[in-house]
Amino acid sequence: MSAHLPAPPYYAVIFTSQRTAVDHGYGDMAERMVALAAEQPGYLGVDSSRGEDGLGITVSYWRSAEDIAAWRRHAEHKIARDSGRSDWYAHYTLRVAKVERAYAWAREDGSQDPQA
Repeated sequence: MSAHLPAPPYYAVIFTSQRTAVDHGYGDMAERMVALAAEQPGYLGVDSSRGEDGLGITVSYWRSAEDIAAWRRHAEHKIARDSGRSDWYAHYTLRVAKVERAYAWAREDGSQDPQA
């Protein structure tokens, strides 16, 4: 299930990463970052998935670019980023996008196009 979000506009931080075989507490740190991000001003939610091949995509949603910048400066988040570069990731890409339109569909909604 996707994060329940307010009506746009808001921002999405799209983090695509390829894991290494090194663990060194990755799971615990990932859980801590999700919990810590949820405590930050402007945080709206997160969607995340990782395949068996180690490729992962995490999208966090924020009210403003300033909120994203504050999260980037958070001391614990900096430690996690440093550990990611030294141990956990073979490579990653981060993109910040402004969401201007969004809609959803679920099977129980029937076959009608949600944009109709």
